[in-house]
Amino acid sequence: MLLRLLADRTLPKLTAVATAIALTLAPLPGHAEEEKGLLFLRDAETEQLLREYTRPILRAAGLEKQNIQVVIINDPVFNAFVADGRRIFVNFGAIMQSQTPNQLIGVLAHETGHLAGGHLAKMREQIAHAQTSMIVAMLLGAGAVVAGARSNSTNGSLVNVGAAAVSAPQELIRNSLLAYQRSQEENADRAGVKFLTATGQSAKGMYDTFKRFSDESLFAAHNADPYMQSHPMPVERVAALDEIAHSSPYWDKKDDPALQARHDMVRAKISAFLERQDTVYRRYPLSDTSLPGRYAHAIATYRHGDLHNALTQIDALLQMQPANPYFYELRGQALLEGGKPADAIAPLRKAVQLSGNNALIEMLLGQALVATDNPANSVEAIQILKAAVGRETEAPLGYQQLAMAYARKGDYAEADLASAQAAYLRGDNKTARDLASRAKTRFAIGTPGWVKADDIVTSKPPPGSK
Repeated sequence: MLLRLLADRTLPKLTAVATAIALTLAPLPGHAEEEKGLLFLRDAETEQLLREYTRPILRAAGLEKQNIQVVIINDPVFNAFVADGRRIFVNFGAIMQSQTPNQLIGVLAHETGHLAGGHLAKMREQIAHAQTSMIVAMLLGAGAVVAGARSNSTNGSLVNVGAAAVSAPQELIRNSLLAYQRSQEENADRAGVKFLTATGQSAKGMYDTFKRFSDESLFAAHNADPYMQSHPMPVERVAALDEIAHSSPYWDKKDDPALQARHDMVRAKISAFLERQDTVYRRYPLSDTSLPGRYAHAIATYRHGDLHNALTQIDALLQMQPANPYFYELRGQALLEGGKPADAIAPLRKAVQLSGNNALIEMLLGQALVATDNPANSVEAIQILKAAVGRETEAPLGYQQLAMAYARKGDYAEADLASAQAAYLRGDNKTARDLASRAKTRFAIGTPGWVKADDIVTSKPPPGSK
């Protein structure tokens, strides 16, 4: 499945430590955007590469068994953060702007440093303490205002003192929290270098990334108050990182050429799927006959309606790499979205086989089978989709296709249940409860389907859902 979008219903309101501070101490600009959820990107090839990037880092951090996932966000800005202790969020812009695997791995190592240090939990403790301190200070300040008013002071000195007591602690608490976060960022830098060294990888990519940020922000930060920054000032941070990164015996170690090649392919795919056609061809002009260039051309061609030409280009890619599952996946998706689901089945079967039964590709195969409107294919689709959603439990598309397959088979109880599960994962709890309530009437009381439907009906809606 190539770069499909879905909104997240499970992301907590505090999407980053800096956001947590903003929510606590000041109105957060753009909060409405936060309310409607982030758009995530799902792609088997990209996610597999990110898993291989993070696996040794998580092992070095002692987090290998925590089932931490890397989630791709549909945002072209270079950014990565942790929010809930079980996921690292990476904008697709961070992938696009990382020219080498080591640059992106360095960012992932830094975010792993936050997870390993328990920074989210510690920051929440600091915020809770700050809230308590602020309430106490405001009550004391309000008391001074009342006392001043009762004393009928002619100069209003007690009133002024009370007003200052209300406002001053907020500034002090904000500065204290920002200083605490700066120390966390510095600790995450050190931890990231430690993990990279432990896995025999260079910290140069991490240093280069932060150095680039430093150069870009140097002018903007020239007159900035260092005590009002949530991250260490760029020059200071880069200087500290420079010292510890250069101490690694692996500073000059280069990325494996095969890994660099895969990194380049993923960047080409993201560009072709998410950027404007003219941007794609500026990055990868028709004169670019490299494998990433040809990959981008094939995707862009099919995305803009020239299915016949796109298939010719994809077949040429397959001749070069006949065991590449993602080329077969691309061929299947192009055919499926080109209105030829029956023709899409064979390449998608091959993609599933070569990928080791990747659940996202299985969902695409299930979608093709359902789209043929053949009852026999619907039976097979149910088997494939049930296995896929069993491993990818938070993918609405899998349940949506499963519902269609059950409906074509005439099993309306299971169709309602799968539709309810899809709606629940999309955050549409009203629709989910309505469908689950109807499913309960179709199942015998106490059966597994009835119990699952009842769980949805009685579940507590998550914050921000409908």
